[in-house]
Amino acid sequence: MLRKFQKSIKKVVVKVGSSLIAKSQTQGYKKELQALIEQICALQKKNVQVVLVSSGAIALGMNEMKLKKRPIDLASLQALAAIGQNILMRLYSDLFKKRKVVCAQVLLTWDDFSHRERFNNARNTFCEMLTQGVVPIVNENDTISTEEIKFGDNDKLSALVASLIGADLLIILSDVEGFYEIKDGEKKVFEEIKQLTPEIEKLATGTNKKEISKGGMATKLDAVKIVTKAKIPCVIAHGETKDILLRVVKGEKIGTLFLAEEEKLVSRKHWISFGSKPKGILMIDDGAKEALLKGGKSLLLPGIVSWEGNFKKNDVVLVKDKKQNEIARGIVNYSAEELEQIVDKRGKQEAIHCDNMVLA
Repeated sequence: MLRKFQKSIKKVVVKVGSSLIAKSQTQGYKKELQALIEQICALQKKNVQVVLVSSGAIALGMNEMKLKKRPIDLASLQALAAIGQNILMRLYSDLFKKRKVVCAQVLLTWDDFSHRERFNNARNTFCEMLTQGVVPIVNENDTISTEEIKFGDNDKLSALVASLIGADLLIILSDVEGFYEIKDGEKKVFEEIKQLTPEIEKLATGTNKKEISKGGMATKLDAVKIVTKAKIPCVIAHGETKDILLRVVKGEKIGTLFLAEEEKLVSRKHWISFGSKPKGILMIDDGAKEALLKGGKSLLLPGIVSWEGNFKKNDVVLVKDKKQNEIARGIVNYSAEELEQIVDKRGKQEAIHCDNMVLA
């Protein structure tokens, strides 16, 4: 019996990792990567639009420079990304061109999601490319973006892109068969997960393949959180499984399906939660914490005991309690400089309006 998605699949984001790309470069045009491109082209013929989020720039840069171990300093990583991104796009361009399909390079940074105007411009650009039958090849702009190299990953990027374009499905291709647990020495792959519980999250582990890639199952679960709250399902599956994309889109029970949450986080609040990097922290007292956790309450100035960061008005900031637990995040009505100048905080001025805040 096939899986039943909540709606028909007409727009898909596919994320492919560094390991498959590195193999393709070192072992020639490996059959798995060629098969992946063929499947994308086959999906297009079925009127399914596809965006490909591809890691691999740094891995290819390492191969070009004959490095076996991933450097740790920022300058070296950015240089390798610049070298490898050119090779990566040439690889994809050659493979798609053989099938008479046009692909396009799209390099994104956090700023493209943090600023609403750039966010909307990016969405319009994707829409136009997909309408014209072009396959966007997306990667983080590693050469200038320190976030991806230091802490980030393309799993999260693929989830943000899926949310940005309103995809019907996110497929994360990995080097494992899906999300699994080890029981009595045996691997059990979950066929379907309805909700990410703390128990499920504890099963996630980071990657041991530090030489080439970063990330692991934990980062994939972070991506799952982003898309499922945008009411987009996600499948994690092995990238080298025969006809993996076609079989997933068809509904075969392969890999692990994470169901979309029933209630979609509205666009603005989804952006606050995931699409914008917080610029500062507001520390609040117990009274303010209690009021916020009840829901539907704004954060008032008297509840703020301290703050960190050089944030500006309308920036997204974290709201934390005295124990450094994140309570919420939202769009702040005052800059850090303005807060310094406010002597009397006894009034009911709102630091963050409830409509611009999301509880953790």
